[in-house]
Amino acid sequence: MPKKRAKKRTFSAVKAVKANARERVGQPKPERVIPNTSRETKRGQKHPKTLAKLLSEET
Repeated sequence: MPKKRAKKRTFSAVKAVKANARERVGQPKPERVIPNTSRETKRGQKHPKTLAKLLSEET
């Protein structure tokens, strides 16, 4: 049984530019993990704490 013919690779300018940049500068740094903060902590609380909650936290 004859082997399949190899697929011809088309030229991609984007891949060529990226490969050239990797050769000159090196691999990009791995991404940093950004801690997930909830929307409420960013904006602040919508409602103030009640008097009962404030008193229970103190004791």
